[in-house]
Formats: sequence, C-alpha cells, structure tokens
Amino acid sequence: MSVALRTLDTRTTAPPHEPASTARPESAVSFAGVTKRFRIAGGGPVVALEEVSLEVRPHEFVCLLGPSGCGKSTLLRMVAGLERPCAGQVTVGGVAVSGPHSSRAMVFQDHALFPWLDVARNVAFGLEMNGTPGPEIRRRVAHFIHLTGLGGFERAYPHQLSGGMKQRVGIARVLALAPEVLLMDEPFGALDAFTRMELQGELVSLWQREPFTTLFVTHDVDEAVFLADRVVVMSRRPGRAKAVLSVNLPRPRRRTDPAFAALRTRVLAQFDAAPALEDWSI
Repeated sequence: MSVALRTLDTRTTAPPHEPASTARPESAVSFAGVTKRFRIAGGGPVVALEEVSLEVRPHEFVCLLGPSGCGKSTLLRMVAGLERPCAGQVTVGGVAVSGPHSSRAMVFQDHALFPWLDVARNVAFGLEMNGTPGPEIRRRVAHFIHLTGLGGFERAYPHQLSGGMKQRVGIARVLALAPEVLLMDEPFGALDAFTRMELQGELVSLWQREPFTTLFVTHDVDEAVFLADRVVVMSRRPGRAKAVLSVNLPRPRRRTDPAFAALRTRVLAQFDAAPALEDWSI
C-alpha cells in the first residue's frame, strides 16, 4: 500500500554520471514502490519497508514520523546512497540514486565532529575534501558559522562546546557543502527538551532564509508538526506510508496555539487508524 506526495515545481538535474530514470523530473526526491528486506543471522528475512511511494517537491520540508524500527532511517540512507532497495527505485531530481553524492548530505543524531579540529576547521572539512578554493572555504565557513549562531566560537574545540552547540557545528558543516537535499536523522534526539526546541526554531529560520529540500526523521509528534510542510506517518514494520498530512500552519509556529494542538491530535490519531491513501490537508 502506498501514499503519493504530489510534486509541483522544477528541479535542477543531477550530475550526468548517475543513471537515467523515468521518475517525474519535477520531484526533488521520489520513492517508487520501495521495498527493503534484511536477513538476520540465524533467522529469516525481515521486511523493513514495503512498497513505499512518496514524492517530495523542491524546497519542501518533510518529516518522516513513526515508531522505532519502521524504516524511517532506512529511507534516508537510500536517498543518501548508503542503502539500496530490494525492489522499487529512489530518485533525486529525476535521476536514480546509485551511491553517495555531494548533492545529498546527512546530519546524524551523533554530530561526529573531529575532536582535534576547532569549530572553523570542522565546518571547513568537507569543503577541503572537495577541493574548494581557499577564499570560498573561508567565505562559506564564516557565513554558516554566523547563520548557526556560532560566532565567537570559531577556535573552540568540540570538548569545549555544549551538546546543542556541537549539533550546530554539524549542521553548519553540512550546509556549507550547499547540498540539494538535506537529510536529518533525529539530529536533536539526544538533546534536552529546551535545547531541542531552541534548535528546532533555529533550523526553521535557516530553512526560511535558504530553503533546501529536507527529509527529517523523527518519532516526536510535536517536532514533526513544528517543522514540517508535510508529515508522512509511517506504520510499524513493515514500514509503509500510512498517511500524509499537510501542515497548513503559518510560521513561526507556537506549540500553545489551539490549531497546533488540534493538528497534533490529528497526527496521533493516524497511529490508531487503518492505512489510508488520501493526502490530508489540515
């Protein structure tokens, strides 16, 4: 069973060395009938995902919401080129994903900073590996350090930073690469509630200034409603796109607003509902 997200506008084409696809080119990211099976040592195959079909439009912020083990992170890893489906196809910009590519960047729950590099060098690392010229590296590093609120900490080392600031460095490092698609796998899950809400607000502000197509994995309903243009509710394993809800709330969003609470309730109700094909707009 599948749910489709209708796409709207156009997208830049992916690099020519990746294989062609028949996916609609106006889709920023497309999953077409994606199924994934794993084999456990000493046991039979486990179906992690079953016939997932989604289309995400350019510059859209989409949250994949569901319980642990429903395949949310596996979908992200497929877009990143770190996993391949057993059936179906994943495309970015109408081009089939065949492996990792600099147009797709991922932020993990673990910030994975290099402890021997300061903030500025951590942000610059990917640019240096890509062979970006020095003046451009310095410009981008300064720009994204400013945007992520890290000004004044350029020479600080990871052990001198709070958890929230470390995650800011990880986000700045990814954004400095100017990816076409930003993949975020529960990046705020290990933070305390207050820091998490602060970074959620900062992420929305960043996205509004420089809109990037974003797929964000979470099991937090409030986080999904606060961040997303659309919320894809995933079923328990085998993971399917159970429902898609459009979040028609103006930004900045306030968790105390009655409309926010009503939408939160509507999202929660999907976990008790039967699988649905329609695209809800709330």
